[in-house]
Amino acid sequence: MRTVDEIFSWLCTQAPLELQMDFDNSGFLLGHGSGPVSRALLALDMTKEVIEEASEMQAQLLISHHPLIFSPLKSVTEEGPGEKALLLAERGIAAVSMHTNLDIAQGGVNDVLIELLGAEAQEALDADGCGRVGELKEPMALSDFLRLCKERLHTKGLRYVDAGREVRRLAVMGGSGGSALADALAKGCDTYVTADIKYNQFLEAKEKGINLIDGDHFCTENPVIPVLAERLRRQFPDVEFLVSQRHGQVVSFY
Repeated sequence: MRTVDEIFSWLCTQAPLELQMDFDNSGFLLGHGSGPVSRALLALDMTKEVIEEASEMQAQLLISHHPLIFSPLKSVTEEGPGEKALLLAERGIAAVSMHTNLDIAQGGVNDVLIELLGAEAQEALDADGCGRVGELKEPMALSDFLRLCKERLHTKGLRYVDAGREVRRLAVMGGSGGSALADALAKGCDTYVTADIKYNQFLEAKEKGINLIDGDHFCTENPVIPVLAERLRRQFPDVEFLVSQRHGQVVSFY
């Protein structure tokens, strides 16, 4: 039977840990490396609901994008920040998180995102190697591109600025990428898709003439999860890799 260490080691060949940003805490975060794995669950976040889902399906490993642990833990109790770590340990479920290293890696979050939106990645968006820039095969009216984004990201809604330009040269960054707006402008992009955009960033986009689309944090990052699950299935055909059916977009629109 496969082990946690074997699966984690392979994940590190796909998204090396040395790529992660300084603030990050990607890696093998909880459990026994020698522990056997016949079933694993993948999700963007290790919420309590996802942990319960993994427990009910008797998964021995939970793989997420966002790390289980960010700040140093001073205690692991049912009421503190270590509550989810305690839940996983009690249920014998190991935890692996691949965060900014998976954002930056070839074939990771941003390559999946830009391909999903109809463009082929040509280069990284920022100096850290995060985000991607590419060109659509055929230019699109922004109204048509917004429809495509909403459908393919499975989002409940989009926030956007219409700069009056058709979509041809596209920049993307899954998750919080408003701070890279200047990079999208510098690379000659007419459209930038990311999430968690602030008012001043929308205002800057309007003034500088670039279409800016907020596709939601979950919705711009989650597309990598089923892709990663399928790659794992091909690499470890003797392990069942499942994608969470309970975790979804957190934000709703009235």
